[in-house]
Amino acid sequence: MPPRTVKLRAATVTAVLALGAALLAASPQSGAAAAEPAPVTDHCRGQCDDILPPGENGNATLVEILGNKTLGTHPAHSDDQLDRYNGLVAGHTGLTDQKLTEFFNDASFGVPEGQVESVTSPRDDVTITRDKASGVPHIKGTTRYGTEFGAGYAAGQDRLWLMDLFRHIGRGELTSFAGGALANQGLEQQFWPQAPYTEADLEAQVEYIRTHEGARGEQAMADAQAYVDGINAYREKSKNGRYFPGEYVLTGKIDAITNVGEIQPFKLTDLISIASVVGGQFGGGGGGEVQAALSLLAAQQKYGVAEGTRVWESFRQREDPEAVLTVHDGTSFPYARKPDQARGTALPDAGSVTAEPLIHDRTGSAGTDRKALVKAPAGLKKAQGIYDDGVIPEGSLPGSGPGAQKRGMSNALLVSGKHTASGNPIAVFGPQTGYFAPQLMMLQELQGPGISARGVSFAGVGMYVQMGRGQDYAWSATSAGQDITDTYAVELCEPDGTTPTKESTHYLNRGTCTAMETLSHTNSWKPTVADSTAAGSYRMQVRRTDYGIVTHRATIDGKPVAYTSLRTTYRHEADSIIGFQMFNDPDYVKDAASFQRAASNIDYAFNWFYADSRTAAYYNSGMNPVRAAGVDPALPVRAERAYEWQGYDPAGNTAAYTAFAEHPHSSGQDYYISWNNRQAEGYATAGFGFGAVHRGDLLDDRVAKLVEEGGVTRASLTRAMAEAAVTDLRGEQLLPELLKVIRSQPVTDPELNAAVQQLESWRAAGSQRRESSPGSHAYGHADAVRIMDAWWPKLVEAEFTPGLGSELYGALTANLATDESPAAGHGPSGAHSGSAFQYGWWGFVDKDLRQVLGQEVEGPLARTYCGDGDRAACRDVLLAALKRAVAQPATEVYPGDGSCKAGEQWCSDSIVHRALGGITQKAIHWQNRPTYQQVVEFPSHR
Repeated sequence: MPPRTVKLRAATVTAVLALGAALLAASPQSGAAAAEPAPVTDHCRGQCDDILPPGENGNATLVEILGNKTLGTHPAHSDDQLDRYNGLVAGHTGLTDQKLTEFFNDASFGVPEGQVESVTSPRDDVTITRDKASGVPHIKGTTRYGTEFGAGYAAGQDRLWLMDLFRHIGRGELTSFAGGALANQGLEQQFWPQAPYTEADLEAQVEYIRTHEGARGEQAMADAQAYVDGINAYREKSKNGRYFPGEYVLTGKIDAITNVGEIQPFKLTDLISIASVVGGQFGGGGGGEVQAALSLLAAQQKYGVAEGTRVWESFRQREDPEAVLTVHDGTSFPYARKPDQARGTALPDAGSVTAEPLIHDRTGSAGTDRKALVKAPAGLKKAQGIYDDGVIPEGSLPGSGPGAQKRGMSNALLVSGKHTASGNPIAVFGPQTGYFAPQLMMLQELQGPGISARGVSFAGVGMYVQMGRGQDYAWSATSAGQDITDTYAVELCEPDGTTPTKESTHYLNRGTCTAMETLSHTNSWKPTVADSTAAGSYRMQVRRTDYGIVTHRATIDGKPVAYTSLRTTYRHEADSIIGFQMFNDPDYVKDAASFQRAASNIDYAFNWFYADSRTAAYYNSGMNPVRAAGVDPALPVRAERAYEWQGYDPAGNTAAYTAFAEHPHSSGQDYYISWNNRQAEGYATAGFGFGAVHRGDLLDDRVAKLVEEGGVTRASLTRAMAEAAVTDLRGEQLLPELLKVIRSQPVTDPELNAAVQQLESWRAAGSQRRESSPGSHAYGHADAVRIMDAWWPKLVEAEFTPGLGSELYGALTANLATDESPAAGHGPSGAHSGSAFQYGWWGFVDKDLRQVLGQEVEGPLARTYCGDGDRAACRDVLLAALKRAVAQPATEVYPGDGSCKAGEQWCSDSIVHRALGGITQKAIHWQNRPTYQQVVEFPSHR
């Protein structure tokens, strides 16, 4: 049995053996009805709420799509949560517990009498009841198979087209499926190389879960098969009944007149490919070591090896002592730390690094945006070109788009009962996964043998609720991003013993010259009504080694090498299904400790939060490899046995992993916050940007104040979240220091003095980006917001470039962008995506200015950069940058795009649900807030 199975699953063996026989017996393929299960007690007693805009219904027929394009109408329940979600911006200041349902759904179990909108029974052993308020499916099964079949059927009803898109994205076949738009080309080129698999690879992952995870693994695959069967049942029924999603007509899959065509059946391996997209983007961590090496080399070139390394480490901030922490009681969890004496580090020769080519054999429109309109029937003209910019606009998903970073997402606020008005813990939490129409997730309630939960699941992998609530507990997650991905330098060779080059396709594998495995996909497309991109094709190709996927080529001391990326979850994309199964099992999760054990079965890097009537708790999940002594995880390492993960077996990508107790975890701390910040002392960060200022401070400061005052309620904790959601991090955390430097002498320029006064007034009012009145589409303190947006990138460059030099500054900004304001379309999520202020130079500016001001700084930068450390010179630098910002017109600060005209400030910030199908939604007010969110307080427990 591989090491990971021994370590991660040993804690659950007893429970698995006890449950095994009953669970496996509960998966008959027959539709015979079983005895009615006992009623479920809902211990939340009306104190659980949730929200997921724009609406539950994510399918639209061709007629409904054309109605949306022609008349602006929306299918039922496709937009009925949008206004409530948007309304919290204006409504949070007067929020009370009684008013929460004005902005959230009642997340109680079941459907109240008189609120039933429809009841569907796709089999005798399951019913899908939808409520009038939001159309959420409440799935109740008398057998395990029926329950999961119903979940799949409901997923087909609500997300059939979306699931089809994502299985093709995961398989690297998006352009062949949905069209060759340039954004589609970019998306599959971004995602497929991160998880390239053959069909045999996908099948092996299904079999691994079935054969290596005991009774729960067998049950998980039986549940997944039932779920797929349910999807396929709806797929066939909707096709035959002609109420399938209209996008299949617009993309040429089905003829609108004859109904000729097919929606390809779903299979288990499709779920693995979808899981690779979802888990890899929201639950990945680490990587980027080649770019880190390049910035280190730039620092060493400028300052020399010793001083350059010291400068670089001060920007890398692996364990910044001033960083906001989730576990703040001083408990340390050492992991991925900088070794005292690094071994095996593999820095490239200067100027030798080249990226591995991905695209080959382009034809036609490949690599371009050339269009060739098809003649659309008169009735379809209103929908022509809906995908000309791609089914998912470039940059919409984390990790997609040129130069994009994987972004951690989501936030959580929890307060222990000692500090609440009721004496019970309170949680306000949820995943921040971008904004799409339909949403990537869907709400559902599942009630059946061994399953009792309500919440969200990513469409296509919704066998279980992934974040939500059980009978007497609730849970959620934030992306953790700890380092579970390493970069290796494999030495290249030629099998005949001749001198290798950077282009060689063989490598030394534990002393043997071994051929790299070539994986490739050839995609082709032709214009359709939906996507008029001209016909074209190309071949995507990656090289796979026992040390991961080749990403770059270089030389080290003149010898050619390939850099590879190896993450622990590769070949294990869906193993986390075991943890999710446990979350939904009321006989397994009974308290905080059992929840934490369940969370340890999640292999992706997530921070998990839990609340019941007694305890608030936290656990950090992930397959954290045990690295060889002396290996520096922040930089590339030589691909030699001495530097491999301990116990590494390349055949199945298994190794030794850190034990349960070594992961950050806690129960009963006074409060917890997470906004993708650092987890705990000793737990080194996987990338740049975890310093003295982080967006987590926006939550931590507010929750700490509430806890100090005591008597926290659901409403007060929600208000804290909502206030942080409209606050500019730069204005709240950095503007006071900027103004202190500037006001160290009188500002004699009248225009600059007026600008400074505007900034001071904005800061005094809370540094918010919020409408002056509901619906005005104009910010209060609009000029101050514009000045800050224009000033920040200018002041960062002016502050640091003179000292660092343009080359090192450029290398460091490649590691960490300087800004991610709501209007910054260059951020990792693109414009109009809500999530903001995660990646930026806030911490660098903060430390540098405090060093200029002579204040105490823990973990200071190696040098002081603003004005070379002279306060007067620094003031001149800041004022010169401010003068340029004041002069920049709004039309340049907010240049406009497909959703906004140039100069429209509110619109530039606004959230736009990216249409993944034919239905579009109106823009809403910017909020830096979870997409799906729960507000929970349990007054009782089983």
